[in-house]
Amino acid sequence: MTHWIHPKQKLQVQEFGMTNEVALSIRDLHKSYGRHHVLKGVSLELPKGQTLALLGRNGAGKTTLIKSIVGLLKPDQGAIRVCNLDPQSNAVELRRHIGYLAEDQQMFGWMTVEQLIRFVGAFYRDWDHALAAQYLQQLQLEPDKKIKQLSKGNAIRLGLLLALAHRPEVVILDDPALALDPIMRKEFNRDLVAHLQDIGSTILYSSHLLAEVEPVADCIAILHEGKIARYATTNKLREDVKRMVFPTEYASEVLAQFPIIQFQNHGRDASVVVEDAPAATCILQEWEVPYQTVDLNLDEIFEAYVTDRMDSIPTMNTAG
Repeated sequence: MTHWIHPKQKLQVQEFGMTNEVALSIRDLHKSYGRHHVLKGVSLELPKGQTLALLGRNGAGKTTLIKSIVGLLKPDQGAIRVCNLDPQSNAVELRRHIGYLAEDQQMFGWMTVEQLIRFVGAFYRDWDHALAAQYLQQLQLEPDKKIKQLSKGNAIRLGLLLALAHRPEVVILDDPALALDPIMRKEFNRDLVAHLQDIGSTILYSSHLLAEVEPVADCIAILHEGKIARYATTNKLREDVKRMVFPTEYASEVLAQFPIIQFQNHGRDASVVVEDAPAATCILQEWEVPYQTVDLNLDEIFEAYVTDRMDSIPTMNTAG
């Protein structure tokens, strides 16, 4: 089995302590391209040492949000702080604190691997040449090979080295393994995130492939149509978001009592995905409504938030 970061080869890297301090704070972020409003008031906080999976369908605004966080895009409105630094006014200082790896990374094809490492390292006063050399060996990169001759996998490995050799506190990953085949992508995500978690990094991983980030995520933010539809720990999502089935005749009055994500009318029965299952359960029991609760996996929860399945809610027939 290929290991991107071999578990038996522990690198001599500095550990960052797990604290309740905030590594990333976003408040009411807006960004438009002409008349296209991409981000519509995004707000979230990521504590230090945590791993956040940022999920959304293609076009949801994930890459725009990521590029705003790392300072490549200027928001129209709102505030971003990464390690208490504004990405726009503290761009140089921020570079010391973040590592950024994207799927569409640009490299100088005419350079060799070693030349590019030295070139990028010159921009960081905290660049750790010894650590870069360890990554070079561990990731099995050939220092004399031209960048344009690298396979997709090795190009991603090199991008990983460049993102981590200055020991960043916050690592931001924008679907970096998208070009790999499913098996390699799974191994990359597993090994990389496990390594970063071992050294206490704060991780923001943007993806539309929930199954690949779910096992390593402490919390999940679902971005839908430019807004955060839900932000919670993985355990909280599983506890709160459930499907509830009850007779359709109760729908109009009962559903006004708690927030719902989906409603489907199946004739005699109504199927509802609720955001707060414990509260919904209390109301249904109080009203003596017969019901069934169905647990959802995270794929089904994600699908519920990003697909439009809201049938018309029937009104009560009060004719006697």
